[in-house]
Amino acid sequence: MNIILMGCPGAGKGTQSAKLLKAFPLRHISTGDVLRAEMASGSQLGKQLGEIINQGNLVPDELMVEMLEKIVKATDKGIIFDGFPRTVTQAEALDAMMKRLQRAISHVIMIDLPAEEVVKRICSRKQCKKCGAILGVDLNNPPAVCPSCGGELYTRPDDTPERATHRLEVYRQSTLPVKNYYQNGGKYVEVNGNQKPEQVFEDIKKILEK
Repeated sequence: MNIILMGCPGAGKGTQSAKLLKAFPLRHISTGDVLRAEMASGSQLGKQLGEIINQGNLVPDELMVEMLEKIVKATDKGIIFDGFPRTVTQAEALDAMMKRLQRAISHVIMIDLPAEEVVKRICSRKQCKKCGAILGVDLNNPPAVCPSCGGELYTRPDDTPERATHRLEVYRQSTLPVKNYYQNGGKYVEVNGNQKPEQVFEDIKKILEK
């Protein structure tokens, strides 16, 4: 199976992807991870991507599809697409790419979350400079270092209240039309993201096991 996990920033797509990898033989492709790896490489493309993302805007479709196709070609496992597609144009490009690779999307799962919870979650995130882990922290009592490796924690430029609000608006304008695109194909299902991660996972698992 090839799964698309949809949801606004902070909805828990990464958390649910990690749980799914333990339960099913899948390969996780997070567009965020792919983009951060490219930016960390110091390439000209990475610098270009960094400017786009730090402004809270979406990466051009042709760049994303090019990077993702290389990864999909390299694995025989089913795929979890985390954070892609974000526009109808991207959804169409993904369908075309999967067809070229003789694959197809089997499930499209939306993790639904209220706007106020989105901003709260994004603004409480910290990332480790050493291992790259992204943590949800209590801002009134944040950890001094990463609990996994002891690395320094920092707030990413796009995780401030201003960026969070902007990203949510970009999401609303560009991504929600993708819902209609997949609903028409009969593959779209929503789960309530405003509950404990374990319950969200159980809801997703039931969908995949039908």
